[in-house]
Amino acid sequence: MTKERPNCQVELNTPTLKVSPGGKAIFLEALTRKKKMNEATCSPFLPDWFKTSALLYMRYEAIDPQFFVRNRERLLENLKPNSLVVIHANDIFPTNADGTMAFRQNNDLFYLTGVDQEETVLILSPDAVLQEDRAILFVRETSEQIAIWEGEKLTKEQATEASGMKNIQWVDAFEPAFRRLALQAENIYLHTNEYVAASEIVETRNRRFIHRCQELYPLHNYERVAVPLQKLRMVKDPEEIKFLQRAIDITEAGFRRVLKFLKPGVGEWELEAEYLHEFVRNKSRGFSYSPIIGSGKNACALHYLDNDDICEDGEMVLMDVGAEYGNWNADMTRTVPVNGKFSSRQKDVYEAVLRVMWGANDILRPGLTPSAYQKQVLEIMEKELVGLGLIDAEEAKRQDDSKRLVKKYFMHGTSHHLGLDVHDVYPANAPYAVGQVLTIEPGIYIPEENLGVRIENDVIIGEAKNIDMFTNFPTTVEEIEAAMAE
Repeated sequence: MTKERPNCQVELNTPTLKVSPGGKAIFLEALTRKKKMNEATCSPFLPDWFKTSALLYMRYEAIDPQFFVRNRERLLENLKPNSLVVIHANDIFPTNADGTMAFRQNNDLFYLTGVDQEETVLILSPDAVLQEDRAILFVRETSEQIAIWEGEKLTKEQATEASGMKNIQWVDAFEPAFRRLALQAENIYLHTNEYVAASEIVETRNRRFIHRCQELYPLHNYERVAVPLQKLRMVKDPEEIKFLQRAIDITEAGFRRVLKFLKPGVGEWELEAEYLHEFVRNKSRGFSYSPIIGSGKNACALHYLDNDDICEDGEMVLMDVGAEYGNWNADMTRTVPVNGKFSSRQKDVYEAVLRVMWGANDILRPGLTPSAYQKQVLEIMEKELVGLGLIDAEEAKRQDDSKRLVKKYFMHGTSHHLGLDVHDVYPANAPYAVGQVLTIEPGIYIPEENLGVRIENDVIIGEAKNIDMFTNFPTTVEEIEAAMAE
């Protein structure tokens, strides 16, 4: 993890990986390295690429460009011969009048380039005739007007420093370069959002390019670049683990702040504000997803986003919140008593959920498929629901497997991949493997008792056991009550 101090000391305590050419990740024991840097220069102990980078004073710690170089090399290993890859940046989406949403980069483009800027295009053409055509990055050129209204965009030198790519061109040069390389290629790999739960109501820049490309070159063979990228992104590089851990550490700081602030009469929106303040002051851009902060009955709505109710004495408040850092995302859920003390019933339900989370962590091992994993977790949850008096044991024995009683109180999945996307990409039902990062988030929701409890940690799948990235978080009943009493 990365901890920033006023004296510019950085501590790294990150599970390290060895990644073989085939992409298999092997964990080594966690290493703790301390690097003290002069506050003025922060340079003596930094790698050369970091020292010279024009990105040094950005909001985030600079990302090693070799991470993006490795990602491109691994992608090329998965392409057919004589292929061309084209990936465009996301659009800046409008709201109303002349308003726009904050820009969020296409995660596959970011994964391959490290460039977090609109109107960026990547071309990879490993079999191109000219060496310089085999990898080209097109970025937006700064004009006098852009500099005045938006600030300067990346220079070609800065784009090279971020991506590790040598051939950087202005985006105006894309069309002739694409035509030249398309005519050399047989296969064209284009980008679509292939996440199973995705809903594409708005046509993206990549989708528009697909239509135009197929009109111009109808006789080419078209391939889906999302297929190999999903496989690659499942296993996390050590550089990704570092940024994920930083996002989680910032989330922990927000959670501890809220535990001290929470009391009867506080608004859910006030808790949201406390999180946001702590996240942004720690160099996060804010929430990695819209925060869910539901007290009482609101905790039973899985995607409750209003956050506009009062936290009453005697209630529990469910907080599904995460910070982003450098485009990587944390995902945390904790459910705590508003008054700082669990009632007997609240404690029983909370500890039942906690036992399911621990049991799921034991089950979540390399080689297991998500469907087989979820089935085993439901069996653990069923026993807990019987113990809580929510399910009749005899009725459970006679139940139809297609209509499991457990789903009345636990109706969602237990885990999802985590990374550049909060619900990170993966091939359908692909087995779990070493180096993947997943959430574990069981819950019990009892609307008739105005009580919903969910607990969520993020873990790295290791060879012998999983690595809990939430080691320092208050998690047990005793830990939460102690933290709220501070």
